Amino acid sequence: MKKEHVLRCQFSAWYPLFRSLTIKSVILPLPQNVKDYLLDDGTLVVSGREDPPTCSQPDSDDEAEEIQAPEFPEFTTKVQEAINSLGGSVFPKLNWSAPRDAYWIAMNSSLKCKTLSDIFLLFKSSDFITRDFTQPFIHCTDDSPDPCIEYELVLRKWCELIPGAEFRCFVKENKLIGISQRDYTQYYDHISKQKEEICRCIQDFFKKHIQYKFLDEDFVFDVYRDSRGKVWLIDFNPFGEVTDSLLFTWEELISGRNLKGDFSEGEGLEQDSPAFRCTNSEVTVQPSPYLSYRLPKDFVDLSTGEDAHKLIDFLKLKRNQQEDD
Repeated sequence: MKKEHVLRCQFSAWYPLFRSLTIKSVILPLPQNVKDYLLDDGTLVVSGREDPPTCSQPDSDDEAEEIQAPEFPEFTTKVQEAINSLGGSVFPKLNWSAPRDAYWIAMNSSLKCKTLSDIFLLFKSSDFITRDFTQPFIHCTDDSPDPCIEYELVLRKWCELIPGAEFRCFVKENKLIGISQRDYTQYYDHISKQKEEICRCIQDFFKKHIQYKFLDEDFVFDVYRDSRGKVWLIDFNPFGEVTDSLLFTWEELISGRNLKGDFSEGEGLEQDSPAFRCTNSEVTVQPSPYLSYRLPKDFVDLSTGEDAHKLIDFLKLKRNQQEDD
């Protein structure tokens, strides 16, 4: 995987080519001061609120020092206009990643956002977003200087997608070699019963709309199959370790060996059809890969500023520790 392959999977690089196949979205340039704020570990309260919470930390002279997150009025207005144009609720992401590892911190335990403060809360809590900023070319094999990246906030119209209808597809040399159930932590009876039909629908979609049209010959793309059987494009990802291989391993995908070895694809699939993997029974259900990113509720209250008393207690504790030192 080379850096150019990563660049071609940026949302703004592929969205104009496949706009009619995917969810309506708006792309906004991310100002440098917003990027700096998102990467600032020291900011405890979330910017973008209509009534930003503030609190005071008494100092040794009994004076109050106000703590308040920075505000971005012009950017906030642009974001809210975009959200309104998309129906009032959006799914946010950066050039590559969405803050899927931070859904637990939101009040609704979802990635559904209605305001910039909702987006900031998710972004500031997400390791995936931090990686987009700090290590976009991790696992790349070329030694060339890192290209300059223009960071973007991507707002996608919110759609209630059923996790059991999402699939990840792996393409090597413009051939669809593997399809994996996206939410492999759960068993979905309909996938096991319909896998031949699902596989054929996705393969037909690939041949008609994706094959030879994407900018690379090796890539990964995600799709959603709705209740009518229609397939929608969700995203593109680089063909390499930076992308979760789900029920495959990257050794299998790169070498092409054992792709169909231990998984039954059913007698209805053709010999040259892609390998199709799904969770075959409740016995093989696995824990969510995002569980390790969760924090105790007290940490959540501190990060959002929802409980000012906890924040004040935390600041007093830090001051006492500094005095003891």
